[in-house]
Amino acid sequence: MYRLWAPWRMSYIKSAERMQGCFLCEAVAGYDEDTYVVYRSKKVFVILNSYPYNTGHVMVAPYRHIGDIESLDDAEALDLINVIKKSIAALREAYSPQGYNVGVNLGRVAGAGVEGHLHVHIVPRWSGDTNFMPITGGAKVLPEDLRSTWQKLREAFKKIS
Repeated sequence: MYRLWAPWRMSYIKSAERMQGCFLCEAVAGYDEDTYVVYRSKKVFVILNSYPYNTGHVMVAPYRHIGDIESLDDAEALDLINVIKKSIAALREAYSPQGYNVGVNLGRVAGAGVEGHLHVHIVPRWSGDTNFMPITGGAKVLPEDLRSTWQKLREAFKKIS
């Protein structure tokens, strides 16, 4: 069996266990630039992941604090899908990725760091975005800081809207 080590994830894992409140609810109630909210629609919003797997890693979440897909009403479900589509268009505009991972982690054992607030991850992918650094250097190289990513995606959402 081969094992891939990702030691930089431990700080996130440890912080998730002691988290108080809901960072998504807190973020959407705050100032967008401070909380990295890049887009707001009627029922959902888009926020940068503060622990990204790649530059441009965003999450789409309903404003309503609900923990599962079945709890979405029809308007929220439609808006969620439409904003996922819009997010992919904005990522394409800003970064031209070659692919995307789009997914939902339902339940802690499935990888949900925040079980109580449903969110969809969108991770832009490029050929070669996983290289030797995480394996040999124990570090993930992200070529851009979150503030720059926020500015680029905010502009991309404006441009495509």
